[in-house]
Amino acid sequence: MNGEDGGESSSAAAGAPAPLEWRFSQVFGERTAGEEVQEVDIISAIEFDKTGDHLATGDRGGRVVLFERTDTKEHGRNRRELERMDYPVIRHPEFRYKTEFQSHEPEFDYLKSLEIEEKINKIRWCQPANGALFLLSTNDKTIKFWKVQEKKIKKVADMNADSFKSTGNGNIASSSVSSSPKPFLANGSYPERSYNSLSNDISFPPGGIPSLRLPVVVTSSETSLLARCRRVYAHAHDYHINSISNNSDGETFISADDLRINLWNLEISNQSFNIVDVKPTNMEDLTEVITSAEFHPSHCNMLGYSSSKGSIRLIDLRQSALCDSHSKLFEEQEAPGSRSFFTEIIASISDIKFSKDGRYILSRDYMTLKLWDINMDSRPVSTFQVHEYLRPKLCDLYENDSIFDKFECCLSGDGQRVATGSYSNLFRVFGCSPGSTEATTLEASKNPMRRQVQTPSRPSRSLSTSISRVVRRGADNPGVEANGNSFDFTTKLLHLAWHPSENSIACAAANSLYMYYA
Repeated sequence: MNGEDGGESSSAAAGAPAPLEWRFSQVFGERTAGEEVQEVDIISAIEFDKTGDHLATGDRGGRVVLFERTDTKEHGRNRRELERMDYPVIRHPEFRYKTEFQSHEPEFDYLKSLEIEEKINKIRWCQPANGALFLLSTNDKTIKFWKVQEKKIKKVADMNADSFKSTGNGNIASSSVSSSPKPFLANGSYPERSYNSLSNDISFPPGGIPSLRLPVVVTSSETSLLARCRRVYAHAHDYHINSISNNSDGETFISADDLRINLWNLEISNQSFNIVDVKPTNMEDLTEVITSAEFHPSHCNMLGYSSSKGSIRLIDLRQSALCDSHSKLFEEQEAPGSRSFFTEIIASISDIKFSKDGRYILSRDYMTLKLWDINMDSRPVSTFQVHEYLRPKLCDLYENDSIFDKFECCLSGDGQRVATGSYSNLFRVFGCSPGSTEATTLEASKNPMRRQVQTPSRPSRSLSTSISRVVRRGADNPGVEANGNSFDFTTKLLHLAWHPSENSIACAAANSLYMYYA
């Protein structure tokens, strides 16, 4: 990682990995021209599992959709055999629809006269077991623990497959139909007519009456996916839940709202422990709220959370039961004379992510991505300008509430690149290794021939640093400047996820899920 403000030497640049060339892979939920997107179909959460073989999305309608990797076998060879080959094999990652289920329904809080949306805020995968998949999903108030498992379909076997043969341990009576005793009526007559009509309706074999085979339930070779809610973690948050995060111990997880963070045991749904509480005695004294929280990937006693003031706090659960005091505070000081009406709004952090090795924290505020070294809390080691050209438009962004959009961020598994979204369905990929100049802009579009531009130099921490621009014709997008910058605030790429071990990104544009690989 590089903490300098730019101007890397040519030798450093030579040691940096080459920029990736991104390719369109797949799209799910592709819209036709002029098709209107329903509000409930807009994707609101994306998450890969630890293996990268499964992908989950949640939408505003409370549904969770699962996708499964299908290209792990190619021409009879599994992935490990492909990796042992002497020549490099570039596999095209392919996913297919696996199943979906309704995770949350709209609710109404009668005590507070408050409607609770079914929108899925976050999805987190849990440790799989016995061939079953487990995941946590949450809306504003309620967290649910789901189990998704393949079940073999059971069918009822046919009764009496051959009506002319006896089966089982039943034997046909030796007496014939004609010699069988006939029913005797009360008036002393035999109902010959009725009896004959009955025997005509049911074709008895000439040898006698067959034995009756009871229906038998058999298990077929077919399977179906069954999603079952195992636990409901409810009534623990007074404010909207913005984050859930699994602990590396595989037993606990946290949930965070605006003012509190709670610690749960996966097996206990009716009790949680409040470990962070920033609610003041007098709500008029409230100056900041919690915006995102995440467990350290390997240290089960450490977690970080961000605030609306642009700070990140690292806490250690071993210090005290209630972690009011932090062990480290990551906050960048304001430049003198730079404060304005929008300073606090755009400084609010919308998402944080730990790197896979736990050494770095990536944070996203409205204008920038910042990479922090947990051993250096004085300043970020790198700052990447996402859409600096929008700074003159902050008044317009405030008027239409776009300035409050919460963009997510993600890191590659090797920690060499970071990514985040922007407006006009754009997302940006930056190289963060020493000497890297990589800064690529991509458009999540159904057109595989999307445009991308590589910047000549790596973004620095100064606000005046130029960024790569996507060249677009005004006819394609009416909300563009003469220099090609987009101002289409109605289309935004808020949610994206990086594959844990490959250079593959899944991102959501409205109701469509786009996959890119490099």
